[in-house]
Amino acid sequence: MQKLLFVAFAAICLSACNTKHDYDKIFKDPNLYCDAVHQLNTVVMGNNFGPIIASRNYLYAAIAGYEVIAAGYPHKYNSLAGQLRGLKAIPKPAPGDSINFELGALLAYCKLGEAVTFPEGSMKDYVDSLKKLAKDHDMPLDMYNNTVSYADTVALAITKWSKHDNYAETRGAPEYTVKDSIGRWVPTPPAYSPAMEPHWNQIRYIVVDSVNEFMPLPPYPFNVTDKNSSYYQEVKKIENTVDSLTPEKAFIADFWDDNPFKLNVSGHLMFGTKKFSPAGHWMGIVGIAAMKSGADFPKTVAAYAKTAIALFDAFIQCWNVKYIYNTMRPETVIDKYFDPNWRPHLQTPPFPEYTCGHCTISAAASEALSSEFGDKFAYTDTTELEFGIKQRSYPSFRDAALETMYSRSYGGIHYYYCCIRSTAMGTKIGQLVADWVKMEKQ
Repeated sequence: MQKLLFVAFAAICLSACNTKHDYDKIFKDPNLYCDAVHQLNTVVMGNNFGPIIASRNYLYAAIAGYEVIAAGYPHKYNSLAGQLRGLKAIPKPAPGDSINFELGALLAYCKLGEAVTFPEGSMKDYVDSLKKLAKDHDMPLDMYNNTVSYADTVALAITKWSKHDNYAETRGAPEYTVKDSIGRWVPTPPAYSPAMEPHWNQIRYIVVDSVNEFMPLPPYPFNVTDKNSSYYQEVKKIENTVDSLTPEKAFIADFWDDNPFKLNVSGHLMFGTKKFSPAGHWMGIVGIAAMKSGADFPKTVAAYAKTAIALFDAFIQCWNVKYIYNTMRPETVIDKYFDPNWRPHLQTPPFPEYTCGHCTISAAASEALSSEFGDKFAYTDTTELEFGIKQRSYPSFRDAALETMYSRSYGGIHYYYCCIRSTAMGTKIGQLVADWVKMEKQ
């Protein structure tokens, strides 16, 4: 995916050197927007944002970009004001102002990307390259200035809205209390990191009404003595799955690992390797689908926004459930009660087991994307190529989400029944987003 975007962006820039007065054609290329998303993805990865916070990064940037497009194409697209919780009317462009709404969407996206990430100015070089592209293509000065001004106006409105989602308030919340109680989550090797975002249940949903709307059944009661108990059987199932992992199942687990920071330990040597988070992986899939389908710029922006909304609310729902039940990870259970030398295929992430984040958000994203590109949209996922992982092809987004469900069990980090329930929960959230959020006008 990165190679395709680089080639596309390089071709656009080369054209800028050889052709003048065609700024409108240049900025209507949706590859530019895909490249902007990839730039933010890289910033998020580079600065070690956890997968949950990453979903927030993508959400506000995507909505800022979309609102510029909705203002520029009011006959085609609805604003999300009044559709998303707390989002009020976005200022409209001044009558008579000439604005390039595609450039405006790019600038607004990057503005929010910088506002919700760090360090300050993390996307400045990329933004400067966009502005240079406009000037190299002879965008009229008044249009350029109006575009920058309107992008800033929309970005400011979305930034103000973002500040009421309780994110800042949770930064000073107390850490998770580790208790030595039966079946309760405790930190896992090799990093033994503290529980990630235990107060994410306080973050504002933007479509889902409350955690109770899609609450799954409680997890199986902890039981490592009764061989006939559901919990015991799940423990033995995941232990046997990892111990007999085939190369194909191992590859599936690795493909959907999406660990944004894996701590590698070799003797006394420790080092981290980075990849896109689960949300970042699905942002990459949006770009692949947009490019394959031939979606125009507005359609591409809308697809990113709808998927980001589904990812965001799915993470909140999943994290609500995680910290209601605080369930112990398979690695901890097996090491303590069955085999002290057992290790999962994937590195266990630092938060409770039930429910599965990747299963939940993947199912939600697949529903959002299916509503945009169709139920049987076949594609090849090249997102992981830049991390040395081969591409995989899928007959639909839902098939990809289903494979994600299996992957977490193959990886040894989630019980199979948890993956099934999490996928069902995420599917319902994605269907709600697809039905509730009205973007394209009929």
